[in-house]
Amino acid sequence: MKYSEARHGRIFVIRLEDGETVHEQLEKFARDHAVERAQLIIIGGADKGSRLVVGPEESRGLPVMPMTHELYDAHEITGTGTIFPDDEGSPVLHLHMACGREENTVTGCIRNGVRVWHVMEVVMTELLENTASRQPDPLTGFKLLIP
Repeated sequence: MKYSEARHGRIFVIRLEDGETVHEQLEKFARDHAVERAQLIIIGGADKGSRLVVGPEESRGLPVMPMTHELYDAHEITGTGTIFPDDEGSPVLHLHMACGREENTVTGCIRNGVRVWHVMEVVMTELLENTASRQPDPLTGFKLLIP
């Protein structure tokens, strides 16, 4: 286990709008408001055609080959995530979302493009006095959090 401490800074209440792509809008918001690090919670609706990463094809296979799932219709969502800068200083959102419709639920990472269905609400809490960042990991190909 590796860790670091932070204290909370500004708290933003954000409404994403119909058709917006979640990760693009939240990373842009972070850049526009000089938010380097943050934690987020999110609720609302994801639109038909949104894509989630739902795991690797093989649990321990290398290279990691992601599996994707496309939502077949609008889904209710809840999620949580973080923003940390990458090795170039750009804010990178890592957010997992549970998407449900009727009795079906799928959970995954939103990095392949989740679009808002009418509205999503986000509470973003800025993290201060911290130097954590996402750095390239040659083994997995991911940018891993280095606290």
